[in-house]
Amino acid sequence: MLVAASVAWLVFGVWYPTPFHELTGGRTLFLILMAVDVVCGPVLTLVLFDPAKSRFKWRLDLALIVFTQLTALAYGLNQVAAARPVFVAFEGDRFRLVQALDIDESRLQEAPSGVDSPGFRGPRVLGVQLSRSTDPDYLSSLQLSLQGLHPAFRPARWRPYEQQASAVQLALQPLALLRQKNPTHLAELEAALAEAGLKDEDVGYLPLVREEITDWVALIRRSDSQPFAYLHLDGW
Repeated sequence: MLVAASVAWLVFGVWYPTPFHELTGGRTLFLILMAVDVVCGPVLTLVLFDPAKSRFKWRLDLALIVFTQLTALAYGLNQVAAARPVFVAFEGDRFRLVQALDIDESRLQEAPSGVDSPGFRGPRVLGVQLSRSTDPDYLSSLQLSLQGLHPAFRPARWRPYEQQASAVQLALQPLALLRQKNPTHLAELEAALAEAGLKDEDVGYLPLVREEITDWVALIRRSDSQPFAYLHLDGW
Protein backbone atom coordinates (compact mmCIF):
# COMPACT_ATOMS: atom_id res chain seq x y z
CA MET A 1 0.00 0.00 0.00
CA LEU A 2 2.85 2.38 0.79
CA VAL A 3 4.39 1.76 -2.62
CA ALA A 4 1.04 2.33 -4.34
CA ALA A 5 0.47 5.54 -2.38
CA SER A 6 3.96 6.81 -3.24
CA VAL A 7 3.50 6.04 -6.93
CA ALA A 8 0.05 7.69 -6.89
CA TRP A 9 1.54 10.83 -5.34
CA LEU A 10 4.29 10.93 -7.96
CA VAL A 11 1.91 10.37 -10.87
CA PHE A 12 -1.04 12.55 -9.85
CA GLY A 13 0.72 15.02 -7.60
CA VAL A 14 3.73 15.81 -9.77
CA TRP A 15 3.70 14.38 -13.30
CA TYR A 16 -0.03 14.46 -14.08
CA PRO A 17 -1.68 17.13 -11.91
CA THR A 18 -5.38 17.75 -12.43
CA PRO A 19 -6.68 17.86 -15.15
CA PHE A 20 -3.73 16.58 -17.16
CA HIS A 21 -4.26 12.96 -16.13
CA GLU A 22 -7.60 13.19 -17.94
CA LEU A 23 -6.15 14.93 -20.99
CA THR A 24 -3.33 12.45 -21.45
CA GLY A 25 -4.80 9.22 -20.14
CA GLY A 26 -2.53 9.30 -17.11
CA ARG A 27 -5.18 7.76 -14.87
CA THR A 28 -5.54 4.78 -17.21
CA LEU A 29 -1.76 4.28 -17.36
CA PHE A 30 -1.58 4.35 -13.56
CA LEU A 31 -4.40 1.83 -13.15
CA ILE A 32 -2.79 -0.54 -15.65
CA LEU A 33 0.54 -0.17 -13.86
CA MET A 34 -1.00 -0.94 -10.48
CA ALA A 35 -3.10 -3.82 -11.82
CA VAL A 36 -0.09 -5.51 -13.41
CA ASP A 37 2.04 -5.06 -10.30
CA VAL A 38 -0.69 -6.27 -7.92
CA VAL A 39 -1.60 -9.30 -10.05
CA CYS A 40 2.01 -10.21 -10.74
CA GLY A 41 2.78 -11.32 -7.16
CA PRO A 42 -0.16 -13.69 -6.59
CA VAL A 43 0.13 -15.21 -10.07
CA LEU A 44 3.83 -15.94 -9.65
CA THR A 45 3.20 -17.33 -6.17
CA LEU A 46 0.56 -19.67 -7.59
CA VAL A 47 2.87 -20.79 -10.39
CA LEU A 48 5.86 -21.37 -8.12
CA PHE A 49 3.98 -22.84 -5.16
CA ASP A 50 5.08 -26.32 -4.17
CA PRO A 51 4.64 -27.50 -0.55
CA ALA A 52 7.49 -29.95 -1.04
CA LYS A 53 10.03 -27.18 -1.56
CA SER A 54 12.58 -26.49 1.12
CA ARG A 55 12.58 -23.24 3.06
CA PHE A 56 15.70 -22.15 1.16
CA LYS A 57 14.00 -22.65 -2.22
CA TRP A 58 10.95 -20.76 -0.98
CA ARG A 59 13.18 -17.84 -0.07
CA LEU A 60 14.68 -17.91 -3.54
CA ASP A 61 11.19 -17.96 -5.05
CA LEU A 62 10.13 -15.06 -2.86
CA ALA A 63 13.18 -13.07 -3.94
CA LEU A 64 12.32 -13.83 -7.58
CA ILE A 65 8.73 -12.67 -7.08
CA VAL A 66 9.82 -9.42 -5.41
CA PHE A 67 12.42 -8.79 -8.12
CA THR A 68 9.85 -9.41 -10.87
CA GLN A 69 7.34 -7.05 -9.24
CA LEU A 70 9.94 -4.32 -8.83
CA THR A 71 11.07 -4.76 -12.43
CA ALA A 72 7.49 -4.52 -13.67
CA LEU A 73 6.94 -1.43 -11.53
CA ALA A 74 10.12 0.22 -12.84
CA TYR A 75 9.19 -0.53 -16.46
CA GLY A 76 5.66 0.77 -15.94
CA LEU A 77 6.88 3.95 -14.27
CA ASN A 78 9.24 4.50 -17.19
CA GLN A 79 6.30 4.32 -19.60
CA VAL A 80 4.23 6.67 -17.45
CA ALA A 81 7.15 9.11 -17.28
CA ALA A 82 7.59 9.01 -21.05
CA ALA A 83 3.96 10.05 -21.55
CA ARG A 84 3.99 12.79 -18.88
CA PRO A 85 2.96 16.30 -19.96
CA VAL A 86 5.90 18.71 -19.86
CA PHE A 87 4.70 21.92 -21.55
CA VAL A 88 1.53 23.87 -22.21
CA ALA A 89 2.76 25.69 -25.30
CA PHE A 90 1.27 28.80 -26.89
CA GLU A 91 0.91 28.27 -30.66
CA GLY A 92 -0.61 31.44 -32.05
CA ASP A 93 -4.34 30.78 -31.69
CA ARG A 94 -4.22 27.88 -29.23
CA PHE A 95 -2.31 26.17 -26.47
CA ARG A 96 -0.88 22.74 -27.23
CA LEU A 97 -0.14 20.14 -24.58
CA VAL A 98 3.33 18.68 -25.14
CA GLN A 99 4.26 15.29 -23.71
CA ALA A 100 7.81 14.07 -23.16
CA LEU A 101 7.39 11.47 -25.90
CA ASP A 102 6.54 14.22 -28.41
CA ILE A 103 10.07 15.62 -28.20
CA ASP A 104 13.18 14.29 -29.93
CA GLU A 105 15.69 14.38 -27.07
CA SER A 106 18.60 14.49 -29.52
CA ARG A 107 17.44 17.98 -30.53
CA LEU A 108 17.11 19.47 -27.07
CA GLN A 109 20.39 21.34 -27.57
CA GLU A 110 18.63 23.38 -30.28
CA ALA A 111 16.46 25.09 -27.67
CA PRO A 112 17.45 28.75 -27.17
CA SER A 113 18.91 29.99 -23.93
CA GLY A 114 16.32 30.96 -21.36
CA VAL A 115 14.16 27.91 -22.04
CA ASP A 116 14.42 25.05 -19.58
CA SER A 117 14.51 21.48 -20.84
CA PRO A 118 11.53 19.26 -20.03
CA GLY A 119 11.70 18.27 -16.39
CA PHE A 120 9.83 16.05 -13.97
CA ARG A 121 8.05 18.80 -12.03
CA GLY A 122 4.83 18.86 -14.02
CA PRO A 123 3.86 20.86 -17.12
CA ARG A 124 5.07 24.45 -17.54
CA VAL A 125 3.95 27.20 -19.92
CA LEU A 126 6.07 27.73 -23.01
CA GLY A 127 6.20 30.13 -25.93
CA VAL A 128 6.60 28.92 -29.51
CA GLN A 129 7.97 30.87 -32.48
CA LEU A 130 5.76 30.16 -35.50
CA SER A 131 7.02 30.50 -39.06
CA ARG A 132 5.67 33.36 -41.13
CA SER A 133 4.79 33.06 -44.80
CA THR A 134 7.85 35.17 -45.68
CA ASP A 135 10.30 32.90 -43.83
CA PRO A 136 12.54 30.64 -45.96
CA ASP A 137 11.53 27.57 -43.95
CA TYR A 138 7.79 28.28 -43.99
CA LEU A 139 6.83 25.45 -46.36
CA SER A 140 9.07 22.89 -44.68
CA SER A 141 7.71 23.89 -41.27
CA LEU A 142 4.17 23.54 -42.56
CA GLN A 143 4.97 20.11 -43.95
CA LEU A 144 6.37 19.00 -40.59
CA SER A 145 3.20 20.18 -38.87
CA LEU A 146 1.06 18.21 -41.32
CA GLN A 147 3.14 15.15 -40.45
CA GLY A 148 2.34 15.65 -36.77
CA LEU A 149 5.59 17.36 -35.77
CA HIS A 150 4.04 20.60 -34.54
CA PRO A 151 6.19 23.66 -33.76
CA ALA A 152 5.68 23.06 -30.03
CA PHE A 153 7.41 19.68 -30.44
CA ARG A 154 10.57 21.25 -31.95
CA PRO A 155 13.07 22.65 -29.42
CA ALA A 156 14.45 25.15 -31.95
CA ARG A 157 11.04 26.84 -31.95
CA TRP A 158 10.74 27.16 -28.18
CA ARG A 159 10.77 30.61 -26.60
CA PRO A 160 10.38 31.89 -23.03
CA TYR A 161 6.66 32.30 -22.42
CA GLU A 162 7.15 35.82 -21.08
CA GLN A 163 8.42 36.95 -24.49
CA GLN A 164 5.05 36.10 -26.03
CA ALA A 165 2.79 37.55 -23.35
CA SER A 166 1.66 40.38 -25.65
CA ALA A 167 0.85 37.90 -28.44
CA VAL A 168 -1.20 35.86 -25.97
CA GLN A 169 -3.16 38.99 -25.04
CA LEU A 170 -3.96 39.69 -28.69
CA ALA A 171 -5.10 36.11 -29.28
CA LEU A 172 -7.38 35.82 -26.25
CA GLN A 173 -11.07 35.23 -26.85
CA PRO A 174 -13.73 36.75 -24.55
CA LEU A 175 -15.50 34.54 -22.04
CA ALA A 176 -18.84 35.67 -23.47
CA LEU A 177 -18.03 33.62 -26.57
CA LEU A 178 -17.13 30.59 -24.46
CA ARG A 179 -20.44 30.88 -22.63
CA GLN A 180 -22.31 30.94 -25.94
CA LYS A 181 -20.53 27.80 -27.13
CA ASN A 182 -21.13 25.85 -23.90
CA PRO A 183 -24.52 26.89 -22.47
CA THR A 184 -25.01 23.58 -20.65
CA HIS A 185 -21.57 23.49 -18.98
CA LEU A 186 -21.36 26.88 -17.34
CA ALA A 187 -21.04 25.50 -13.81
CA GLU A 188 -17.41 24.46 -14.45
CA LEU A 189 -16.59 27.93 -15.72
CA GLU A 190 -18.27 29.66 -12.79
CA ALA A 191 -16.44 27.41 -10.33
CA ALA A 192 -13.05 28.18 -11.90
CA LEU A 193 -13.72 31.93 -11.82
CA ALA A 194 -14.92 31.81 -8.22
CA GLU A 195 -11.89 29.82 -7.08
CA ALA A 196 -9.54 32.34 -8.73
CA GLY A 197 -11.55 35.33 -7.53
CA LEU A 198 -11.87 36.70 -11.06
CA LYS A 199 -14.65 38.18 -13.19
CA ASP A 200 -15.39 37.66 -16.86
CA GLU A 201 -13.65 40.87 -17.86
CA ASP A 202 -10.46 39.74 -16.09
CA VAL A 203 -10.17 36.56 -18.12
CA GLY A 204 -9.80 35.37 -21.70
CA TYR A 205 -9.50 31.89 -23.13
CA LEU A 206 -7.84 29.91 -25.89
CA PRO A 207 -8.44 26.35 -27.09
CA LEU A 208 -6.19 23.67 -25.59
CA VAL A 209 -5.36 20.73 -27.85
CA ARG A 210 -3.51 17.45 -27.73
CA GLU A 211 -3.50 15.62 -31.05
CA GLU A 212 -7.08 14.40 -31.62
CA ILE A 213 -8.34 15.97 -28.37
CA THR A 214 -9.56 19.47 -29.18
CA ASP A 215 -12.43 20.11 -26.77
CA TRP A 216 -10.53 21.76 -23.92
CA VAL A 217 -9.75 25.38 -23.13
CA ALA A 218 -7.17 27.28 -21.11
CA LEU A 219 -8.45 30.19 -19.04
CA ILE A 220 -5.95 33.05 -19.03
CA ARG A 221 -5.64 36.01 -16.68
CA ARG A 222 -5.53 39.20 -18.72
CA SER A 223 -3.37 40.85 -16.07
CA ASP A 224 -0.31 38.66 -16.67
CA SER A 225 -1.22 36.27 -19.55
CA GLN A 226 -0.86 33.26 -17.24
CA PRO A 227 -3.19 30.23 -17.46
CA PHE A 228 -4.98 29.52 -14.20
CA ALA A 229 -7.44 26.77 -15.16
CA TYR A 230 -8.02 24.16 -17.86
CA LEU A 231 -11.60 23.11 -18.58
CA HIS A 232 -13.24 20.42 -20.69
CA LEU A 233 -15.17 22.87 -22.87
CA ASP A 234 -15.41 23.52 -26.60
CA GLY A 235 -13.31 26.55 -27.46
CA TRP A 236 -13.50 26.47 -31.25
